[in-house]
Amino acid sequence: MALTATEVRQVKPDTRTRKHFDSRGLYLEVTPKGGKRWRLKYRFRQKEKLLSLGVYPDVSLREARQRRDAARNLLAHDVDPSEARKAERAATADLAANTFEAVSREWFARHASNWVPAYRDRQIRLFERDLFPWLGRSPIAAIRAMDLLEAARRIEARGALESAHRAIQTCGQVFRYAVATGRAERDPSGDLRGALPPYKGKHRAAVTDPAKVGELLRAIDGYEGSLTVRAALRLAPLVFVRPGELRQAAWENVDLQKAEWAFTVSKTHTEHVVPLAEQAVAVLREIQPLTGRGHYVFPNGRSPRGDRPMSDNALLVALRSMGIPKDQMSIHGFRAMARTLLDEVLGFRIDYIEHQLAHAVRDPLGRAYNRTAHLPARREMMQRWADYLDELRQGN
Repeated sequence: MALTATEVRQVKPDTRTRKHFDSRGLYLEVTPKGGKRWRLKYRFRQKEKLLSLGVYPDVSLREARQRRDAARNLLAHDVDPSEARKAERAATADLAANTFEAVSREWFARHASNWVPAYRDRQIRLFERDLFPWLGRSPIAAIRAMDLLEAARRIEARGALESAHRAIQTCGQVFRYAVATGRAERDPSGDLRGALPPYKGKHRAAVTDPAKVGELLRAIDGYEGSLTVRAALRLAPLVFVRPGELRQAAWENVDLQKAEWAFTVSKTHTEHVVPLAEQAVAVLREIQPLTGRGHYVFPNGRSPRGDRPMSDNALLVALRSMGIPKDQMSIHGFRAMARTLLDEVLGFRIDYIEHQLAHAVRDPLGRAYNRTAHLPARREMMQRWADYLDELRQGN
């Protein structure tokens, strides 16, 4: 006889597991501890098999029968219910692994170790605050250009146009990673060119007049603050890297014998080599006895063990303390200074300068230059640049 809801509810455990049969292969399995589980006994291609249909009372007698009927319907179409369930679970797991958030976090994990902490933190904040709430649960292959644009426009609406553009660019990298790993067919971000208003970056103050550059260099030489900050200020115009790259310079990446500093560029995530002029090597040798035992060339003054880099504002504060206003010079301005004077005064090739600035330079065939491209020529350029700065410092 078939079971009733009352019998299922009132059945008591025994000293061993008991089976209480309903109909068409469905039965209730009751353990000695009182656990009740629905099972379906069936045959598929002459082999006897079992299928779990859930736990009572989460699954009632009525629902257990519905699940039995669904399984037997599969059997009628020569489909094994157990294999069908495995396939469904695999599809669910595959879907969970291929959501925008899952793929984005996978992409982030693969690249984060090559990024400076400030850039890494900015990227994950962008995802978690502006992208995951709207796109995170969607299968990455199902996201359309319009879905991405809606997320970007939410960012734009709060007045963060630069972040909106960066969101689309970053998503493009994630989508291309998804394509490369077989989780998506294409990158929809490419369809959004021109969809947002153009962003005009803020002007970073820079001294480019040779006479004023000389005044600036003399002011830096007269700085009376900490030796670490003074060394960083003196090195900044000689290497003209991005401020974060200067602050986070690591001794392990500096080879004073070869006069080279190699590191991963924070913006393009590519390997880069800075040839060090004699004057740059001298600055580093001067600071080495003070900070050389730690990780960072320019450690934070509040980090006794030298395990934290110089703060974001340390060099800016130093410039302001010397009476150099923010509308005259910024730390990033050393890059514009070098870019202008190396071209307009010293006459070096633009591609040498751009490569030394770690911009995305490409050869005539459209290929990205590697980190050692034109290294002998760039070494000569960096030494001539350092000598020229000495001339300006001396008022020549």
